[in-house]
Amino acid sequence: MSAAAALPTRSQILNIFRSLLRVSRKFPDYNIRHYVNRRTTDAFRQNKTLTDPSAVAAAVADAQSQLLIAERQAIVYSLYAPKVKSIMELHRN
Repeated sequence: MSAAAALPTRSQILNIFRSLLRVSRKFPDYNIRHYVNRRTTDAFRQNKTLTDPSAVAAAVADAQSQLLIAERQAIVYSLYAPKVKSIMELHRN
């Protein structure tokens, strides 16, 4: 198997990005929700210019592991969701 075959496609990378953004919406806490969203967009912007196939593969593997962590954390945070909304959420309505 060649290195080119192991290189993730653009659609696979975008799928991971969208999945991370979807998971960020599952966090009940405003601060955590926006942190995950901001961290996701910052990481993908930082890695946007990668050209080395091994660096791209490592970045994608890291994003996949971050997705699994975020999914587990969203479940845990939903069990202990704050009873009072953040002041930021109150002002939006």
